Amino acid sequence: AASRRAKMAAAEERVAGAAPPGYTALAVKFGARQRSPHCLLVKEHRVREGPGDAHPPQRTLFVLNVPPYCGPDSLSRLFTRCGPVQSVDIRDKPGPGEKAEKLKSKFFNHRTAAGFRVAYVVFRRPAGVQAAKALSQEGPLLISTDSHPVKTGISKWIARYADSVVDREALKAEVDAFMQDYDKKIAEEEAKAAKEEGVPDEEGWVKVTRKGRKPGLPRTEAANLRVLEREKRKKARKELLNFYAWQHRETKREHIAQLRKKFEEDKQRIALMRAQRKFRPY
Repeated sequence: AASRRAKMAAAEERVAGAAPPGYTALAVKFGARQRSPHCLLVKEHRVREGPGDAHPPQRTLFVLNVPPYCGPDSLSRLFTRCGPVQSVDIRDKPGPGEKAEKLKSKFFNHRTAAGFRVAYVVFRRPAGVQAAKALSQEGPLLISTDSHPVKTGISKWIARYADSVVDREALKAEVDAFMQDYDKKIAEEEAKAAKEEGVPDEEGWVKVTRKGRKPGLPRTEAANLRVLEREKRKKARKELLNFYAWQHRETKREHIAQLRKKFEEDKQRIALMRAQRKFRPY
């Protein structure tokens, strides 16, 4: 009973806002029916500001223990009560405050978050950081609302499956646009290479390319398939013949025996031919 009461007291202490040194615990709930709150650990982001830094030290709140189903919009709505939010940057681990490269594709190079992450919440004014830390004095903050619900559990998996269904027309349009850009880039590179061909550089060197007067004919698809099939058969035959070491030794032994047999037959044939050519007057 004593150990049970100690565990309950420790759990109540964690929920009440106990946090590691330097951090402030904010109790949040992702649903009105959620019984146990989730703790976000926050502190002021203190680093030396460099050129082009997207996370100014005096206006940035560093957030730990961000669940994978909590996106930038949810954090922005949560901390808007503390002041205008300029940006929210969620990452897998802490790192330099450089601007992340925007994804150019809607269908490729997307990675689903698998664990808890960190976030950098940048306010427009420094007072927003202190106001966000003061939220620990309030009760559990509700992130998910009827107007802006945060999908968790079964609804999250259903939404992820729905997002995984690819729109064929949109995918085709993106691939066509990519191929057009690629063809344009290749044409520009070929035009630049043709313009620079035979022209010496500053040191007098001339760039030599593989392209000659009679370039090789490009292989057709059927020719490529025949070459691949021939290489595949050759590799399979080699693997079958030399699969075991004793098979390799037996193959060599049989080959040597055949050579010796053929050598003896050739010797007999040569002796017979010599005997038939011998002069016999009687």
